[in-house]
Amino acid sequence: MLTTVYALLFYVAFAIFVGGIAYRIWEYWNTPKPAVIPTTPAPITYAGVAWRMLKEITVFESLWKGNKWIWIFAQLFHASLWLIIIRHLRYFLEPVPELVALAQPFGKYAGLTFVLGALGLLARRMFVSRVRYISAPSDYLMLVLFLGIGLSGLGMTFVAKPDIIGVKAFFLGLMVFNWQPLPASLPLMVHLGLVALWMIIFPFSKLLHAPGVFFSPTRNMRDVPREEYHPVPWLPPIDQVEYDPPHGK
Repeated sequence: MLTTVYALLFYVAFAIFVGGIAYRIWEYWNTPKPAVIPTTPAPITYAGVAWRMLKEITVFESLWKGNKWIWIFAQLFHASLWLIIIRHLRYFLEPVPELVALAQPFGKYAGLTFVLGALGLLARRMFVSRVRYISAPSDYLMLVLFLGIGLSGLGMTFVAKPDIIGVKAFFLGLMVFNWQPLPASLPLMVHLGLVALWMIIFPFSKLLHAPGVFFSPTRNMRDVPREEYHPVPWLPPIDQVEYDPPHGK
């Protein structure tokens, strides 16, 4: 029963996660962008835009310029998350690639910095008045969810270690529809349940900033409002617009 429940849970969560993100990206792609609104100073070439986007998604350039201490916690959180994801690939790949094997000792302790980063971001929402004013309950709950995932993962790493071989067999079996018994471990059940919940709510939450940043006109546009005409989709072409200048001009 335990294996069946969690197998079905992850099938549903994966379908919602992939399908929801694909639908949101389709929406972003088809949303009109009639105005040129890049945050200036902005590049005027496509190469410049690509370089700007790369800096934004890797080192959070705008956040660094805006607030240094928040940048520290954001970098801790996101860099640790990437290490954790790379480390967890060992449960889905056989044989394990060399890069994933090399990341194991670093990913093991990334859980600590992940929790530290989440605590810093939670403190920001609680104690910085202007951020607290615009924060919704979902903003707090999302960070609490991340803390639950991180703390339950640390519990399995350093306190109550589950049967890792059994866990890997379970996920490898899921991918080929050959279910294998899931080890009965309370910390594991909590951890997997929270991860599945995260996958389900991802397409409907602010976590969509992950793919959404690539579609942000303030970042992905060139600063060429004078050099090029940008038609508004719901207005007639410029050669069909009647213009009546003010009297005397």
